[in-house]
Amino acid sequence: MNQQERFQDQGKMLSDFYSEVWVVCPACAKKALAKVNIETNTVRLYCLNCGYNKETSTKLSPNATILMAAHDYFGASLWLQSSFKNDVFFAYNGAHLDYLERYISANLREHKDRSHFTLLEKLPKFYHDAKNRPRLLKIIARLKLK
Repeated sequence: MNQQERFQDQGKMLSDFYSEVWVVCPACAKKALAKVNIETNTVRLYCLNCGYNKETSTKLSPNATILMAAHDYFGASLWLQSSFKNDVFFAYNGAHLDYLERYISANLREHKDRSHFTLLEKLPKFYHDAKNRPRLLKIIARLKLK
C-alpha cells in the first residue's frame, strides 16, 4: 500500500495548533497572524499587509492564564474556513490544514492508543465520511490557494 494512502493518528489535539492562527485582518481583510507568546503571557494579532498590530494578555488575573486559540483573544475570524453543507470546515494554520488533508485523503486511517481527546476523535462526523472526501479535498485545495 502506498504511504500516501495510509494515515496514522499522531495523537495531536486541537490545542497543538492554538499558538499561531491565521486570521482575517480586522483592518484590511487580508491574511493576518495571531500568535501567542507563552514566555510573556501575551498574544499579538498583526498584519503584514497593512501593519495592523494589537496585543493583549493571556492572563485573567496574576495567577490565572487562559489557554485558547490565538484568534479567540481578539474575536478574529479564521482565514482558513469554508462552509460545508450545514457545517463549517476550518483549520487554524497551514500545519493544521495539512494534518487534516493527510487524514481526509487517506484510504486507511489507523488509530492507536485512542484517548478520546485527540483532534481526530473530536472532529464532526462529516470529516470522517468517505462520501465527503472529494468535496473536502476541493475545499482544502481552495484554502491552500487563498
